Amino acid sequence: MLSVRRGLLRWTGCGIIATDADCLSKYSLNSVFVFKGSLTGAFSEVVMAQEKVTEKMVAIKCIPKKALKGKETSIENEIAVLRRIKHENIVALEDIYESSNYLYLIMQLVSGGELFDRIVEKGFYTEMDASRLIRQVLDAVNYLHSMGIVHRDLKPENLLYFSPDDESKIMISDFGLSKMEGTGDVMATACGTPGYVAPEVLAQKPYSKAVDCWSIGVIAYILLCGYPPFYDENDSKLFEQILKADYEFDAPYWDDISDSAKDFISHLMEKNPEMRFTCDQALQHPWIAGDTALCKNIHESVSRQMRKNFAKSKWRQAFNATAVIRHMRRLQLGTSFGSSNIHSASATSNPQSRPPAKSQSVDCPCGHGPFNGG
Repeated sequence: MLSVRRGLLRWTGCGIIATDADCLSKYSLNSVFVFKGSLTGAFSEVVMAQEKVTEKMVAIKCIPKKALKGKETSIENEIAVLRRIKHENIVALEDIYESSNYLYLIMQLVSGGELFDRIVEKGFYTEMDASRLIRQVLDAVNYLHSMGIVHRDLKPENLLYFSPDDESKIMISDFGLSKMEGTGDVMATACGTPGYVAPEVLAQKPYSKAVDCWSIGVIAYILLCGYPPFYDENDSKLFEQILKADYEFDAPYWDDISDSAKDFISHLMEKNPEMRFTCDQALQHPWIAGDTALCKNIHESVSRQMRKNFAKSKWRQAFNATAVIRHMRRLQLGTSFGSSNIHSASATSNPQSRPPAKSQSVDCPCGHGPFNGG
């Protein structure tokens, strides 16, 4: 178990906690880092900081220990694995400290901005660009899956550009909801962001790393048209659509998109997780590995839809889908794929008329003071 002691402690891996004398004397991280400003965070407070000794810029994520109560052993195991992750498209966990009330994750700082923001700002954007982006995501998630790690909250907000450079690589961030496979636990916790969660998650079925593949399919869909595959003002109908994998490639928005791209998405957004593409299979699809991705400029249409459907204020925070399950119960929705309680509901027929997509959120802010001896 994590040993909780007075003062700031430094995590050394393998479940061993060692004291940092200088930090203990100050009861804060101020002796190690110079803080430069706040960043956004859904379940924790995140600040940008500079390490005093090396002058290296990092992002520090603060997680209140009360949110981890009773999970100390699993946290030790998961952090030990996350410390070993080394992939060029995954934001690295570089160090970890703890105080009596908080864990401080020292993360690699990425400065290139969010995926959608960069696309909207471009003047030229093609299927080939989308294919290259998705290939990087698939490669990184395939690496995670090979280590038995399921991200469980893949979405555009968690895909960040490493730098402002035009040719910057994409980075996967935020492992706050990640889970280890093969630890004896059956993954059944409803979590993620509504528009990106797989049907089996909403159906409260045991699930696997296939949920990440579904989310990548949803992201690929949005990258090619600018709007989400599932949307309805009525939450119960939105959940129905996801449970039934009820989506379409709407005209005219998909008229100029290749059949290969549609085939690729259809294999990832497959309702049956047993039939859904794995990351390895997706990486071998012609749209990723071949030359079927078109080079026609689709920027005008895609960026217009992104502006309309993804207002920043609506899609900033992560979402614990337990709230979705509770809401589904209140609406007396069935929770199995073939439930007779689920009635047919069509998606909004015209994507252009959709208001900004919304995501409900359960916010767990750290409050004021995690960097002042909390």
